[in-house]
Amino acid sequence: MRPRTLRAYALGAAGLLLAGCASMPTSGEIRPVQASQGVDSQVRVFGVPPADKAGAAEIVKGFLEAMTSDDPQLETARKYLTEEAAKTWKPGSAVTVLSAGLDRSPIRGEKDPDGPRWKVSGTKLATVDERSAYQPETGGGRYEEFLQLVQENKQWRIATPPESLVLSESDFQRIYMPANKYYFAGGTLVADQVYVRQRTDPDSRMDPTTQTVQSLLAGPSRWLGPVVETSFPTGTELRTGTKSLSYDGQNTLRVPLNDKADNVAQPQCQKMATQLLYTVQDLTASRLSRVELLRDDGKSSSLCSVTDVNAAAIANRPRSPEYQYFVDDAKRLVRMKLDIASEDQPKPEPVPGPLNAPPGFKAYSAAVSYDERRAAVVSEDGHGLYVVSLSGSGVMPQLVLTGKGAKPNTLTAPSWDAAGDLWIADQDPQHPALWRVPGGTGTPEKVQVAGLDGRITSLKAAADGARIALLVEQGGRRKLYVGRIERPDGKGDVSAVSVRELRPAAPQMADVTAMSWAPRGRLLVVGRESGGLVQARYMLTDGSMIAASLPGATGLTAVAVPASEDESKPKPVVGYSDEDGIVWLPPGAQWRTVAAGGRAPVYPG
Repeated sequence: MRPRTLRAYALGAAGLLLAGCASMPTSGEIRPVQASQGVDSQVRVFGVPPADKAGAAEIVKGFLEAMTSDDPQLETARKYLTEEAAKTWKPGSAVTVLSAGLDRSPIRGEKDPDGPRWKVSGTKLATVDERSAYQPETGGGRYEEFLQLVQENKQWRIATPPESLVLSESDFQRIYMPANKYYFAGGTLVADQVYVRQRTDPDSRMDPTTQTVQSLLAGPSRWLGPVVETSFPTGTELRTGTKSLSYDGQNTLRVPLNDKADNVAQPQCQKMATQLLYTVQDLTASRLSRVELLRDDGKSSSLCSVTDVNAAAIANRPRSPEYQYFVDDAKRLVRMKLDIASEDQPKPEPVPGPLNAPPGFKAYSAAVSYDERRAAVVSEDGHGLYVVSLSGSGVMPQLVLTGKGAKPNTLTAPSWDAAGDLWIADQDPQHPALWRVPGGTGTPEKVQVAGLDGRITSLKAAADGARIALLVEQGGRRKLYVGRIERPDGKGDVSAVSVRELRPAAPQMADVTAMSWAPRGRLLVVGRESGGLVQARYMLTDGSMIAASLPGATGLTAVAVPASEDESKPKPVVGYSDEDGIVWLPPGAQWRTVAAGGRAPVYPG
């Protein structure tokens, strides 16, 4: 990687999606649907009704294509069904996503007096369940279903349609868009990713914002549900008949609820409004400054409201960092002031406190707590984990964990969560383990990782404390997984802290080099696709899609993004390049080298 030669495209997931939505037409070209024709969210497509006396093959083909259309209530697709099937078919929000289009073939040689049967099949990529959550399919499972055709009024019609919509990946990305809804875990907001239609939903007739709010009120996804909670009382829904939500001139969103929420206390109501504010804020390009909840009393009287300032305090999110940290070529932990508006070259300085007092502590890797008051440092030999204060005075680093391996660098780089707990893994092949240090200085606890197949080589706890990203070596390649952190005092039925339900976070990549959590529940991942070059990409943690890419990642072996959600104070992406050392990518600028020596760049967390 050469500094000052790379262009940065500072577009995150929300930016790309909002750009598409902002310019989405309310009318446009109407044309026959051709399944799997590629992603084009700017064009509305409608199916073609069945022709008179159409053959069975034409009916099957037309129905599969009509499932990908934008017409309300999937009216055209229903015209390919028998009258009874058209009335009862309710695919709802469930979707089966295939890596390519459907194969279809008639079942021959059967004695079937009721009419021909057709088999439709394909390679299953994922499913979207009734709560709109994306579930990637591991192992390339097959989708297979049979469509029974019968004669009705001398026309071939389908009597047994699929239970869910069946779409190719390209059609799915054209029709649906990802959205975050937010729930609380230990007092901190957690993003729960779902998919909603980019236009009006054909069943509910709701616009995308209202679909997302409806999904928020319905509760968290099954994957995240065991470790989060909602502030909305059971049964809370939008007031009957609500199809859209809009803003007034003061950027206030008013949300009418049913009577299940009428009697909540103010603190709980404000938490409800906070969940709504952050959920809707991710969907709009304009700044949402206030959310007001309305009673179901016929008068739409106010239940409560929160401003964005109030909500920020209730959400308990990490503050914007003051410094970026790395280990310099003298193996000292150093920091750089985050003043990207300045044209001056940032200058590394030793962190304050006893860490760099004579004779000095030689470090291999480090992590800094979110309040930037403490550092967790792995010693130069990679065997000892130490915790030390970053204040002007204090004791020397305190040893809290020793790696068991005989080889150097047995311990991974550590990571803090927002609760102040410290996470680290021992890479020793004979004693691989994930460890949690309560409060950073408590007795280390070995953490069970359900379903782990391989050795953890890198990790990063999410700021919300509910999730952890693990880089796992399997058969000589590294795969990225996200696991759910279950705690004894949480909703999970566990007696000790554990990590459960690992799911692939970057299934498109054959080998992952580095990763970091990023705002809005995303991950910044450096890796290589099969047969491709190394790339740095923002990805959704459910493994569903690539949100945006950064150029020039070939030389990157480490990367870091601040966990702060305060995008009014943007911070640079920081990385380590084998060729250029510590490099920065400020928003809208170019990569530049800021320290020719050094390694292991990190932001607080």
